[in-house]
Amino acid sequence: MGLGGASASTLCLIMATLCAAAMACSNHYEYAIEEFCLAKFKLDMEALDQHHWCSWEDTVESYGELTNCTYLVALKMNCFWPNRLVDEFFIRVHRHYFHDCSLSGRLLHDPPNRILGPFIIVPILVTLLMTALVVWRSKRSEGIV
Repeated sequence: MGLGGASASTLCLIMATLCAAAMACSNHYEYAIEEFCLAKFKLDMEALDQHHWCSWEDTVESYGELTNCTYLVALKMNCFWPNRLVDEFFIRVHRHYFHDCSLSGRLLHDPPNRILGPFIIVPILVTLLMTALVVWRSKRSEGIV
């Protein structure tokens, strides 16, 4: 078999090593990010009024620290990042802290009246103006016959 057999063996050994490393990370890595990263994030979020949780400006720093923490823990533990555990971790974080937030990170609400007003008044005025113009034009043409 020669070189082809050695390459396949080496590839299998590398894949087995990577799989073993990924499996070894799972329990310890999950525990570490829960204890170190999430604990700090919980404190930061509790210090913030719950009404501000959906404000990206108020949470971006804490969220960035949480993300960096999961990366640094993975780096120290020789785990891949991102990985399935990180994805599941952030899904849990989002379900708990950001489940009521819109995709843009802001709560949905009507625009201020100064912006909304013209979008309501202009079509009404145009409709009234066109109606008056049609009535005026029809009365004017009646006398011309």
